[in-house]
Amino acid sequence: MPTEVSTSARLRFGLFEADVQTGELWKQGKRLRLQEQPFQLLVSLLEKPGEVVTREELRSRLWPQTTVDFDHGLNKAVSKIREALGDSSENPRFVETVARRGYRFLADVAIIRKAPLETGAGDPANAGPFLPAVAAILNASSRNLATKLFVLGLALVAASVVWVFYREIYAAPAIRSLAVLPLENLSGDSSQDYFVDGMTDELITRLAQISALRVISRTSVMTYKNARKSLAEIANELNVEAVVEGSVSRSGERVRVTAQLIDARSDKHIWADSYDEDIRDALVLQSKVTTAIARHIRAALNPQEQLALAKSRTINPEAYEAYLKGRYFWNKRTAQGLRTAIDYFGRAIEIDPRYAEAYAGLADAYAIAGDWKMGVLPPQDAFARATAAAAEALALDDTLSEAHTSLALALDLYGWNWVAAEAEYKHAIQLNPGYATAHQWYSWHLFMVGSNTEAMSELKKAENLDPLSLIIKTDIADALCVAHRYDEAVEQSEKALKMDPNFAVGHYERGQALAQKHMYDEAIAEFQTAIELGGPSGAFQSNLGYAYAVSGRKEEAQEIIDNLESRRPQNQSVDADIALIYAGLGNADEAIIRLNKAYYGRFKASILLRPAFDLLRSDDRFQDLLQRIGLTRSQR
Repeated sequence: MPTEVSTSARLRFGLFEADVQTGELWKQGKRLRLQEQPFQLLVSLLEKPGEVVTREELRSRLWPQTTVDFDHGLNKAVSKIREALGDSSENPRFVETVARRGYRFLADVAIIRKAPLETGAGDPANAGPFLPAVAAILNASSRNLATKLFVLGLALVAASVVWVFYREIYAAPAIRSLAVLPLENLSGDSSQDYFVDGMTDELITRLAQISALRVISRTSVMTYKNARKSLAEIANELNVEAVVEGSVSRSGERVRVTAQLIDARSDKHIWADSYDEDIRDALVLQSKVTTAIARHIRAALNPQEQLALAKSRTINPEAYEAYLKGRYFWNKRTAQGLRTAIDYFGRAIEIDPRYAEAYAGLADAYAIAGDWKMGVLPPQDAFARATAAAAEALALDDTLSEAHTSLALALDLYGWNWVAAEAEYKHAIQLNPGYATAHQWYSWHLFMVGSNTEAMSELKKAENLDPLSLIIKTDIADALCVAHRYDEAVEQSEKALKMDPNFAVGHYERGQALAQKHMYDEAIAEFQTAIELGGPSGAFQSNLGYAYAVSGRKEEAQEIIDNLESRRPQNQSVDADIALIYAGLGNADEAIIRLNKAYYGRFKASILLRPAFDLLRSDDRFQDLLQRIGLTRSQR
């Protein structure tokens, strides 16, 4: 939504502040050089964070009289802004170019009002009864000069103390973004890493429920585990104003957590404390830590958020350990990791049948176990199990954002119940606006129903919350490929592969875009690498078969069809994978036949967005299939 900005306001984003009244840009107390035109352009973007500000809007506001060199002036102004912010057009953190339309400001923006000081306890001009009393003493004629000087000195000291107090408590700007860095394991036992990582996850999850706060997601912060970087460097890379760091030590049934909150803008410690609890009271401990952090960052909490932060109960230690191990393996996002996670979540539920978070974890695992890229379970099995687990979780605690998100994904992927899925996604995001996975999965729902602009915005929100997430970066590459922006899709895939050359999905996404660019040998090599790194899956193999088909290597394409055929008795949805290869062979009739067979196996409908199926879009049979799935318009 547009931000209402008065001329007496400062706009804060990341480590920067823009003073609208004076036309000055500041970074951590240091004024930066930025000319009037670029500054006004920056303010125009800051007024609408997350929205596209069109070139036409900018022309009418900033260059109303220009008829010849508008494009040059606009490009130069944007370049000046990026130079001042240390930003880049290739990997923007602040100003994103929206091709042929305009620009979007990506970071969160907070308004700091510059109102006159009100009198009160925090006002140095009104420090209570102390200073008036001093004035009375100074005015008393009976006092000698030495006494007056002594009292005057005392008054100045008192005023200084009050001013420092004011500066520290009242003038310090509220914190709008933070990262919880991986807690350090001080137990002396590396086998407890899962427990320490789990404590980090829980703190992130709780803090992310504060709508006024942007909290970096687990995937991104975990890249800094054992990293030798300064807090300032980390804060700058994650574009946050504060960081939480600390440690966990466990001895038997006792858990001790030490945490501190640091303002990255000034490298100043805001708060630090230690908590020692029985492991049964781990949730109580987490509640204490998150409540303290919320208080010291001066976050405004609504009643729902207050209840969420305060929520705690006694838990069974064995069930809690099993749950943390389940989350540990779920976060690996591999086929074997999912199988192990399902076992641990099941163990936690067996120990404590009323453990809502364990059911939510099980729903998470089942929901993506049937995904095209995983293939751990047939889609129909994944749908039934995920919805059952999510329903159990919500029956025990309907405030769990993760459970609503997993239920939404199952309704999307396998149920094709688009209306119910959208309601669940929106509720999940309302409960936990900082849950990057909810924004990520919701984006694909929006792509499916044709809301492409909103879908890309949700993906950008997910990336903003989890800037180092490989799966989110490659999802953006996937979206770009679906939009037929193949060069950008290749570039986006390469960004992920620079972070991790062994990320199988990154190679798959790069191969998908290269195949559409008719760079078939390179695409085939990428798909083969994806299979070597991640194992065979419907997505990887079908796209390899497609690349063979469109490059004229029909025998190799047929071999993959035969391989996939052997799986049909266990998973009827593989007919959709086979249809993709027949599309590459130019056999539209067989591709349609296979898609209709896959319909009864509840295949992942987003496969229909792939450019490989473009030759079928004008076919009435394809449009009929879309209508039966509940997608009434031609998908591209």
